[in-house]
Amino acid sequence: MKRTTLSLLCVAALTVTASADDKNKKHEDDDGHSASEHAADNTGKNERDRDGDSKTSGDQSNSPEDIKITADIRRAVVADDSLTMTATNVKIITADGVVTLRGPVNTAAEKAKIGEIAQKHAGKAKVENQLEVKTSH
Repeated sequence: MKRTTLSLLCVAALTVTASADDKNKKHEDDDGHSASEHAADNTGKNERDRDGDSKTSGDQSNSPEDIKITADIRRAVVADDSLTMTATNVKIITADGVVTLRGPVNTAAEKAKIGEIAQKHAGKAKVENQLEVKTSH
């Protein structure tokens, strides 16, 4: 009985030690590069975003008015149960009194609906609806 217990304790200790050793090793992907060698977001940028002419979330203004407009539109879009998850995840960027809507939606109706919501909450701000309707394959 003591021999079995001692054997089980030794196996458990070896398992814990091996597990701890694994956690301390650098994780490598299939091509041998460690995780730290890759950018945190390696999904790439859309081609149109590389030229700097298209609005991205980095262009969001920090003015209280622009932040409020963006937040109001986002809340209204998320609260609309008729919109798909894809539609609720569109980019809403407000800068210098211009609201830019970007990203994919599933239907033309979703594009129009989000545009209407944005216009309703934008106040005097101009709305640029650049949403793209996904094409079915």
